[in-house]
Amino acid sequence: MTINKFYSLSANSIQNQEIKMEAFAGKTILVVNTASKCGLTPQYAGLENLYQKYKDKGLVILGFPCNQFGKQEPGDEASIANNCLRNYGVSFPMFAKVDVNGSGTHPIFSHLKSEKGGFLGSSIKWNFTKFMLNKEGKVVERFSPTTKPEEIEKYLVRIL
Repeated sequence: MTINKFYSLSANSIQNQEIKMEAFAGKTILVVNTASKCGLTPQYAGLENLYQKYKDKGLVILGFPCNQFGKQEPGDEASIANNCLRNYGVSFPMFAKVDVNGSGTHPIFSHLKSEKGGFLGSSIKWNFTKFMLNKEGKVVERFSPTTKPEEIEKYLVRIL
C-alpha cells in the first residue's frame, strides 16, 4: 500500500509543536488558509459549527493562518490563537503562520494546489480558500474564499 503524499507532510501547530499529517489518516480533512482581520474572518464560526457537528463522524478542520493577502494576519501565533478562541470558540487544530503562494509556499499548500488547481490557475487568491480531502488523503474538492462553510456541508456529508 502506498501512503498518500499528504500524509508524509508535517507542519508546526500554533503552539509550535510539529504535527505529522499522518495523524489525520482515515479522517475527512478540510484545510483552510485563515486570517483574523479579513472580511471573511466570521467564517471561523461556520467552520467551528461544521467541526462540532461532524468531528465525531471523522471530520477534522486544519486552520493555517496566512499574512499574504492584504496583511490581514499581522499578529504572532499567541495573538492568533487568542483571537480564534475568544471571538469564535475555535477548537479545531490551528497551525503556525504559513505562506500559501510564492517561493516560500508551505509544502502542504504546494501539494494541495498541485492536486486541485483553482479557477484561474493553481495559486490561492485570498484568505479562506478551502481544500477537502477524503479519508485516503486525496484532495476531492477546492472551495473559493467566498464559499461559506454552511455551503460545504452538502459535499462533506457525501464523503464522511
